Amino acid sequence: MFYHASPVQGLKVLEPRVSNHGIPLVYFSKKRENVLVYLGNAVEKYCRETGFPYAGQWMKWGPYGFGRDGIQCIEEYYPDALEDTYKGVSGYIYTAETIADPGPQVQIPDAVTSAGPVPVCGCEFVPDAYAAILAAEKAGLITVLRYGERSRAQRAWLERTIQQEYEDAVNHPEYRHFLKGKFPFLKR
Repeated sequence: MFYHASPVQGLKVLEPRVSNHGIPLVYFSKKRENVLVYLGNAVEKYCRETGFPYAGQWMKWGPYGFGRDGIQCIEEYYPDALEDTYKGVSGYIYTAETIADPGPQVQIPDAVTSAGPVPVCGCEFVPDAYAAILAAEKAGLITVLRYGERSRAQRAWLERTIQQEYEDAVNHPEYRHFLKGKFPFLKR
């Protein structure tokens, strides 16, 4: 089974879309818990909540990685980021049985892509992505590194990284707006 998350209800076929990687693909995971992070987008949510007008393609915010054991680790880059991003956010996890037009391999554990449309064989409504993530964490399916658990060295790395992200985002005003709003150390 292959899993794909979307905020859009009623999809019967998943169509390739251009993501941060710049290639039109449909992204799946072989693990349901790994797609929970795609039920929400912190950048889009923050911009909408603050009235920031934007009509372009939303930059995705995906602060997660994978441990040596292959388990996804969601990282908070600012205090209460997990709750801020996902609490009260609903969406859908779509399933597919086969992928007829496999896309390129990606360097994400358990991820699979499709270069062509993929028929949906099932759909699960997730009423609160935050609750689903916490349940997956409690079940040991994912881990969460909360902001308060970060060392000083990790926080210093984070500040340097976010500063560079901000400087590099000259063509993404929505991303810069989000970064300025969530990381007060950025130069105004």
